[in-house]
Formats: sequence, structure tokens, C-alpha cells
Amino acid sequence: MILEYVDLALKKAKYEILEDDKSYYAEVPGFRGVSANAKDLETCRTELREVLEEWILIRLRKNLLLPVLKGINLNFKKVA
Repeated sequence: MILEYVDLALKKAKYEILEDDKSYYAEVPGFRGVSANAKDLETCRTELREVLEEWILIRLRKNLLLPVLKGINLNFKKVA
């Protein structure tokens, strides 16, 4: 389920080539702070995945809400 969640989030990613140095920049809308920058597209994609995975783990550890994607809800539910 987590891998599917990561894949769904990465499908939302927006990529652009930066004019000043022709490097690639990517971010995932709705996932504040999840971005990457690299000299080539594949490295940028790899870095973006790593940042996203770390972002998810940190938010889960701190019990912060994650966006729900196509019915996948990774948020913890409090048990009485």
C-alpha cells in the first residue's frame, strides 16, 4: 500500500528545466516541501522519490496528516 501511495504521489509531480543552468527541478503539488533538483531527469526523479519517502516517514512519526490519494489513507487512527 505504501509503494502504491508513493507511485500515485509521484504521478502528480511537475518537472521543469531551469533556464539558468539547464538542470531539472521537480515538485509534488499538495506535498509541501517535496522537491528535488538535479542535472539530469533520472537523477531528479530518484531524488524526488527519496525526498517523498522521507517526508512520508517524518509526517507519520510526528502524527501529521498525509493527503489521501485515490482512497489510500496512510494516516493513523486513534484507538480508544
